[in-house]
Amino acid sequence: MSNEDKELYEFDKFRLDVSERILWREGERLPLSEKAFDTLCSLVRRGNHLVSKDELLNEVWPDAIVEENNLDKNISLLRQVLGERSGTGKFIETVRGHGYRFVAEVRELSEQSAVAGGLTSPEFQISDAKFQIENQSDDTLKTENQAEISNFKSEITANPKVGKQPATDKGQRTKQLRLIMVFGAFVVGAALLGFYVWRSGNRSAVADAPVKTIAVLPFKPLLAENRDEALEMGMADTLISKLGGGDEITVRPLSSVRRYSALDQDSLIAGRELDVETILDGSVQISVERVRVSAKLLRVSDGKQLWAGQFDEKYTDIFAVQDAISEKVATALKFQLTNKVKKRPTENVEAYQLYMKGRFHLLKAITSESDKSISYFQQAIELDPNYALAYAGLADAYRARVVGGGTSPAVYMPKAKAAAEKAIETDDTLAEGHAALGLIIFWYDWDWNAAEKEYKRALQLDPNSADSLQYYAVFLSNTGRHAEALAKIKRARELDPLSLRINAVEGMLLLHAGQTDEAIARLQKTLELDPNYRLANAFVARAYIEKGMFAEAIAATHKAKEFAPESSEINSFGAYALAKAGKITEARSELDEMLKLSIEHYASPYGIALVYNGLDERQKALNYLEKAFAEKDVRMIFLKVEPQWKNLRTEPRFIDLLNRMRFE
Repeated sequence: MSNEDKELYEFDKFRLDVSERILWREGERLPLSEKAFDTLCSLVRRGNHLVSKDELLNEVWPDAIVEENNLDKNISLLRQVLGERSGTGKFIETVRGHGYRFVAEVRELSEQSAVAGGLTSPEFQISDAKFQIENQSDDTLKTENQAEISNFKSEITANPKVGKQPATDKGQRTKQLRLIMVFGAFVVGAALLGFYVWRSGNRSAVADAPVKTIAVLPFKPLLAENRDEALEMGMADTLISKLGGGDEITVRPLSSVRRYSALDQDSLIAGRELDVETILDGSVQISVERVRVSAKLLRVSDGKQLWAGQFDEKYTDIFAVQDAISEKVATALKFQLTNKVKKRPTENVEAYQLYMKGRFHLLKAITSESDKSISYFQQAIELDPNYALAYAGLADAYRARVVGGGTSPAVYMPKAKAAAEKAIETDDTLAEGHAALGLIIFWYDWDWNAAEKEYKRALQLDPNSADSLQYYAVFLSNTGRHAEALAKIKRARELDPLSLRINAVEGMLLLHAGQTDEAIARLQKTLELDPNYRLANAFVARAYIEKGMFAEAIAATHKAKEFAPESSEINSFGAYALAKAGKITEARSELDEMLKLSIEHYASPYGIALVYNGLDERQKALNYLEKAFAEKDVRMIFLKVEPQWKNLRTEPRFIDLLNRMRFE
């Protein structure tokens, strides 16, 4: 490409080299994803003119139909890279309902005028020279430029305006460019020499530092019309399991990455939001009993591709493909895979497919979806009776029907325990099996020592399991060990920063530890991630009650009920808040509905007791707590720490219940 063909722009402290697809800021090359770069080019080319959203969508995604939120994400990313504070509009102005306008002053320049015409700052000239020199070998730096360095230094001393004034002819411009590059070589050469000396005595240099964090995004379909989300999510889930489990690298769990399943998802944007150094992304498709997989490993900081591979195999060889990908990634990132990757959970491909479907539906956390997951796990077990991971999934699905679905514990919890025990019997090294059993013993058997033993075993097998850390944290909190609980849930959030559940649970544990203001702050941050998240709204309502903010508590429970209308737990806290707010008639109306429901269907006696306590009918509250104990209501595990029971803590019957629950 000739210099005249170069497309270059300058604005503020930035230079945009469209031809080379580089954005510079004062000599620093800034990483941008492909679509974000295209978005910036479209805005800059039009200068101070309005660019409609439709125009941007058509230019940036010419061959795809995408939603506006993809454009919004690119604009947000550009504002971050350009250093634009929220709402300032220093570079990009939002014209609501229409589009965007690039408001910074833009200067278009040719390559020659950029260097010799005085329009480019010395910082950009040096940065270009630096870029050229960095792409030369060390020998070139040592031999080619030494002769001219002293001459250039003397010329700089005699004429400090070198590099700023326009040249009078082509020969002068060429000489000036060469001098600038030589000076750049001098500067960069000195820096490189210092760097090499430093690195020789410091093996932990940044360039050689091992990668510590990675996220595996849900794989995308090769053809949109043939989408199979269970397969796409399942590939990511399997690779997460294969790459994780050790101390060398932290792998973001499926609960965080599953939100990045959109077909047009920008992997680098996802990487930044997930706060990881590398991203593994790819595509997968099954066609006529064959599986086609493409995968690539990207460095998030600059978008550099560290590895890429393509596989076209029989579907029966999908496990070999997964093994190959995980081994290639480990090699590229220079870490050792743990021993568990050598052992496959199943060799039955059809059972594996059914397991993936079960996981896919279970993660939706909806009662009807839990029922579907139970069916898929059972089918997987029928095909492979030794599929330990499927037993662990089945245990979780049964437990979810009770803890989240409002079903009688007597119906599903014994089945859940049997499935978890079978998982461990089949494979005692399966961390998921021990975590599942610990949960069931904790929620249903109320055997604190046995539950803690299973949690510790799960974390011994997989120290970086955010789920196991979260489960253990709730156990520690509910048994009164608040400092330990908060340390564990904090670690879980570090491993899985975007998990709505972990963030919400941390808010609940802060509340139970007596840190109400901190609890509200954490739950409000969770709601910033998703204002509709049911658990965050339900938990913040409890914190508002503790602060006496009853109107806010009632509003939060109404929000939570929109997405879980069948939840007796949310209804009970809503009625409690109404009672405490003095809205007795409304509270009793809610209570009557709960009592009526309990005649035909299961309704948590613990929840009914809570409403009676809000109405200050203590004996009826205690009667229903006795009923909850007799029926092994899983919510009794909160008896020791729930703030709403503070007024009963000196009651002999309440103390007796705590003793029978084996709370110290």
